Amino acid sequence: MGEHLVGRAEACGVFDDALVGLDRGRANAIALVGEPGIGKTRLLAELAARADGRGHLVLRGSATELERDLPFWVFVDALDEYMRSLAPQRFGALDDETRAALADVLPSLTRLAAPRRAVLQQDRYRVHAALRELLERLTATKPLVLLLDDLHWADSASVELFGALLRRPPDAAVLIGLTVRPRQMPERLLGALERAHRSGTLIRLDLGPLTRAEARQFLGEGVDGAAATALYEQSGGNPFYLEQLARSLAAERTAGVPVLSPADLDVPPAVAAALAEELALLSGGGRLVLQGAAVAGDPFEPELAAAAAAVPEALALEALDELLKLDLVRETEVPRRFRFRHPLVRRAVYESAPAGWRLGAHERSAEALASRGAPADECAHHVVRSARRGDPAAVATLREAGEAAAQRAPASAAAWLGHALRLLPETAPRGLRVELLLARARALGATGQFDDGHAALRESLALVPTESVALRVRLTTACAGIEHLLGRHDQAHARLASAMEDLSDRDSPEAAMLMIELAMDGFARMDYAQMRQWAERALTTARPLGDRPLTAAAAASLAFASAAGGATDAAETHRLEAVELVADLDDAEVAVRLDAAANLAGAELYLDHYEDAAARAERALSVARATGQSEYIPLAYSILGQAKLLRGRLAEAGALLDAAVERARLSGNVQALAGNLVNRSLTALAAGDLEIALATAQENVELTQRLDQSLICAAGVALAAALLEDGDPERSVEVLVHSSGGDELPLIPGMWRPRSLELLTRGWLAVGRRTEAARTAARAEALAAALRLHMAESMAERATAAVALDAGDPDHAAERALASAVAADEIAAPVEAALSRTLAGRALAQAGQPERATAELQRAATELHACGAVRYRNAADQQLRRLGHHVHRRTRPGQPDAVGVESLTARERQVAGLVVDRKTNPQIAEALFLSPKTVETHMRNLFRKLGVSSRVDVARLVERSDHAEEQARV
Repeated sequence: MGEHLVGRAEACGVFDDALVGLDRGRANAIALVGEPGIGKTRLLAELAARADGRGHLVLRGSATELERDLPFWVFVDALDEYMRSLAPQRFGALDDETRAALADVLPSLTRLAAPRRAVLQQDRYRVHAALRELLERLTATKPLVLLLDDLHWADSASVELFGALLRRPPDAAVLIGLTVRPRQMPERLLGALERAHRSGTLIRLDLGPLTRAEARQFLGEGVDGAAATALYEQSGGNPFYLEQLARSLAAERTAGVPVLSPADLDVPPAVAAALAEELALLSGGGRLVLQGAAVAGDPFEPELAAAAAAVPEALALEALDELLKLDLVRETEVPRRFRFRHPLVRRAVYESAPAGWRLGAHERSAEALASRGAPADECAHHVVRSARRGDPAAVATLREAGEAAAQRAPASAAAWLGHALRLLPETAPRGLRVELLLARARALGATGQFDDGHAALRESLALVPTESVALRVRLTTACAGIEHLLGRHDQAHARLASAMEDLSDRDSPEAAMLMIELAMDGFARMDYAQMRQWAERALTTARPLGDRPLTAAAAASLAFASAAGGATDAAETHRLEAVELVADLDDAEVAVRLDAAANLAGAELYLDHYEDAAARAERALSVARATGQSEYIPLAYSILGQAKLLRGRLAEAGALLDAAVERARLSGNVQALAGNLVNRSLTALAAGDLEIALATAQENVELTQRLDQSLICAAGVALAAALLEDGDPERSVEVLVHSSGGDELPLIPGMWRPRSLELLTRGWLAVGRRTEAARTAARAEALAAALRLHMAESMAERATAAVALDAGDPDHAAERALASAVAADEIAAPVEAALSRTLAGRALAQAGQPERATAELQRAATELHACGAVRYRNAADQQLRRLGHHVHRRTRPGQPDAVGVESLTARERQVAGLVVDRKTNPQIAEALFLSPKTVETHMRNLFRKLGVSSRVDVARLVERSDHAEEQARV
């Protein structure tokens, strides 16, 4: 009974199909969904057996109800022992960053990790990428089946990791099988499963009860027909309930049957009674050790169960034989590790133990773990269930666990720090309480719990005395930062202004800090005049103080403010000052004021200095990673992505912004997510991926509809651009005008406004409103004349050219379009220059100058091809065909006698770049307009030339080559 599989033919058929696909290299996921006891775990074992029969590597882990605070536990349970068994040479191909990220999750790999920089909270995606790569590498010799049982009990970090694996499945033969209870799934897990099911990357199987005939077969010949019918009625066809009730038929009632509440166990009363009867058959020592095991964990080690039960190890081992004989616990594949027969059995045992005894058992478990040198998080799990208020050792353990987990599992960190605060006595020093509150606020913010983090910061403020000016300013700016993230811009402004008003010394470093924050507050609220006023005051205040990082931050904020407000000459002057100040700072000083580098990068982006902006943003990111900070990472990533986009490095920009979107999703930062989605949409549009461009832009609009008015909400430009490209100019115009404050687009700052006016000009022309188009182009020209920036000039010239061409004046259109291309060339913006040349080619063709038209179109097509702007390149090629030219693109040969990446042809390099972007063969074929067979041929050539056997290795080599080229350029 219970050992053989009954029914479930549909599920077994799905298993077999998935395993066939796995043999062909296809990744997949299967979710078994059903109520407790319905047979999910048994089916997972069936999948394991079938996979093992095919020679696949099968790894299995279980989340457990009482260990939901242990970070990544279900993955540790599944992978750690197997990793421990592998020779270190198996990990030789992993770089230091990946090894270190894996060591954050799997204790067995700490031996491989070199000392490294701290991991950012928003860089949790690095752990996800590392685990994905590990799974891919484990398939080197055989497919991998990763089984995750009871995932509804998984900790937050495990749920995040699992969601990341569903969003971007391993690019290898990896099948993930999981079981979940529908009523106990956390919202994030439910959302991840639903999205994956809709996208086709996960198969969901909803399990129902056994039929009467199946139940009869399940019970076997030992149960007669009448009893089987009665058991079926009582169990409702639930296999575990059937099994448990059948066990009770043979059980002898004895005195002292433990009382088990059906409500506590979420089972019918008859099943609770049956479990109680089964436990009553135990000897006194057996029950005590079993209760100790329930406290120790699932799986458990006999030594820890003995410590929890306060019995000698010899007695525990003797009792273990009794427990195995009664099938209450079972052996695992790992020596000296045992599991309960079913989670409900463990819960019943745990609930049957007296509450006071459980307190002591958890305390003894914590002491035993500490004595063996276990990590603080393992001890913390028991400390929170047993510690007394005012226990300094318990507070220290929870604080250590929280600080250790903050980088990789902030949800667990927030919980442990919250418990530490609960245990603090009223007489605890204010400073300690403030430190714990600050740490908890950061952890809460990293998980998107901004309201709770905000409350922790406000509580901290209430504890800090008035004379502690520096700390109060720090807390105030942190509070305002969260209020901006929540879209409460007026509240943030009022808080900062009030703090400024209350400040007695207006010439202090704290005053300069508040002024910088008020300047960036103006940017968020699109009040660029206020932004510049506060930045000017900040720089005036900071200069005499002799604080170099603070002065650099003030100068950078003023350069950014001037550029955003369109004061180009002043912005350039302040930029040069900020460049000198920031360049003079060492990394330790930059770490003190990361905004100095980040805001300077923003100013340089607005002032056409794209390479400088990228270099500055990369420095901010590097220092932030090295020092474990994250406040300015969203801004720096956004700037870096935009700089790469404008320089025509579209694949790099897309990969970077994908990572930024992933970070924002992990942190729950809606403002950062919305901003990065805008830039991702614009990058996808330039690369010709209209589907991604539309999807990311639409998601951005949906997000910003829930926010107060801010710069992020004025970012309808991405959706407008995608809609125009998709053939919906009416809606494009409507979205752009509505989101940007009217047809003059006043809410869009700096040089982005002429770009958006050019887009609006094309929209007006597409709907046949020539008067509005001409007026918009004239606005762009006037603004470009005021800004005196090459990008603004390029956009204005192109808008005017489009109006002229539509009006039947191709000669004037060609002249202005070529002027636009020259202006874009001045700042090395190849995609924009090529788009202007494409327009010039059309105009020259209409003007009867086919040779000049051909020259401009060929140059445009070549530049767009080199940048990977496929859709725009195809448009240029189409114009060439209309002029009678046969377009056939030959790829450049690889360099003679070269090896590695240098030996690849241009087409092979394109394919490799898309492999880096994690595109599948069909997606590569679609992006490059190739047949799937051609892509397969290119992939074989890549493997041969690079001397590798997996897509992961291709991506790794190309990324290293790109990085080396970037370093060489620097």
